[in-house]
Amino acid sequence: MSADAIASPAAAGSTPAEVSGAGADVFRDGRFEPDDWVTLDAVAPIPEEGKAFLPFARWLAEREALAGDSRPLGVVVKPGDDPEKLAPDLDRLAAIAIDFPAFTDGRGFSYARVLREHLGYRGELRAVGNVLLDQIPLMIRCGVDAFVVTHQPTRARLSKGDTAEVELYTQPVGRPEMPAGTRPWTRRKAV
Repeated sequence: MSADAIASPAAAGSTPAEVSGAGADVFRDGRFEPDDWVTLDAVAPIPEEGKAFLPFARWLAEREALAGDSRPLGVVVKPGDDPEKLAPDLDRLAAIAIDFPAFTDGRGFSYARVLREHLGYRGELRAVGNVLLDQIPLMIRCGVDAFVVTHQPTRARLSKGDTAEVELYTQPVGRPEMPAGTRPWTRRKAV
């Protein structure tokens, strides 16, 4: 695949945190592993082989043309996108990347819960953008199972096995959790 098939930071108003390509890595199942997905911009051709993320608007515009396509494709959902518009396509999408552009923007947590709990999406949910160590346990509770981590202090701590685990929660989610103590709203993750 040519280098111009992958989105560049200057392409389509992208920022470097949004762009990934084969050769990067992803944190999954407690370790960093090679990432075989590329993130395309709004006009880059979809590679004949390999896995590619498309921008949300591009997916919606091209979904019918891609209906018979067997390549593993994914969508990048950014703040302001409506993840419920992906409902008819969830069986077709191999992965969905949710952009967390700033630690103060919590919409990605809601998007993950909508996709997992409301729409029943079972593919990979990936957090991209500003992924910080203390947010990862909360992202996991919302259904995220893979992370593209560019923040160097977070990468260093994850590499050492520090996952900033949270023992008790006070807001239930739609996954198995056990009550903790005498307060009915406190939860502990199921073992």
